[in-house]
Amino acid sequence: MKKIGIVICGRYQSCGGGKCFRALRERVGAFSAYAKDEPVEIVGFSYCGGCPGGNIEYVPAEMKRNGAEVVHLATGLVVGYPPCPRIRQFKEYIEAAFGIPVRIGTHPIPLKYAEMHAKLPFWKQMNMAEIAGDLMNEDRRIQEDYN
Repeated sequence: MKKIGIVICGRYQSCGGGKCFRALRERVGAFSAYAKDEPVEIVGFSYCGGCPGGNIEYVPAEMKRNGAEVVHLATGLVVGYPPCPRIRQFKEYIEAAFGIPVRIGTHPIPLKYAEMHAKLPFWKQMNMAEIAGDLMNEDRRIQEDYN
């Protein structure tokens, strides 16, 4: 069984995780990396602590104690406006400090956000295709379904 932790953006700290959990069930977005028949368990769900991300030092430790084998930085860190400027540092820190691989993203990028962000220069400047490649290659119909 794959054990997963999810860290969401502080702007969405009251999020119930509906799109993330749905995407995990459907194995879309960043969760497409897991086979549909592979059992998975969410062992932690928290927020970054708000800018500049104070919980990044503590939350992954608890997730690791709960057996997390991978931490996902939620899609909201990618498509919230503006995208999280610290997403690369969060990934690097968690991997170095806790020895847990980090995947960028959870649910697919909703089409309305993908289309809007693609028009803005910061999307290319931040090299979002490199950061969140799995999310950028999602089927358009699936993205629209997550609007």
